[in-house]
Amino acid sequence: MSRRIALSVAAGVVVLGGAGAGAFALAYAGEQPPALADSTARYTAPDGARDGSLSFVTDVTASSGVKSVKVLAWPEDSAFAEQKLTSEDMAAAESAVCTPSGGDTVHCVYTVRVTGADAESSPRGAWHVAVLATAKDGTTTLNTEAADFSVR
Repeated sequence: MSRRIALSVAAGVVVLGGAGAGAFALAYAGEQPPALADSTARYTAPDGARDGSLSFVTDVTASSGVKSVKVLAWPEDSAFAEQKLTSEDMAAAESAVCTPSGGDTVHCVYTVRVTGADAESSPRGAWHVAVLATAKDGTTTLNTEAADFSVR
């Protein structure tokens, strides 16, 4: 085989390999796990007879659609910091309320009332909000520190 033909065949393999990788990337893109964006938490402590609250918001995007978004607030000085929070831990977490916000994205809000008794029994210091987002195709994303807040 001449050197010219060998170079031509090698170039063809590189081009075909690149096309195959592109097709694989397009197929794989449809199975991406949900993506979280713009996650924030706001904690308001109870004051006298007035209850406080914890509010968390996030935008979740999934090409197959969003099936559920579970939320769990946890103190930094807890067993979860050492043992690492898992999807199984999130099974009993409460769900956020999600509304469509364009395309494959939903805007999710989670709000919980915090009573004086809740605040008294809660550890002081840094807290994190964990989120488990599940897409309709079954893929999941677990972000154990999607947002932070402090309890004083």
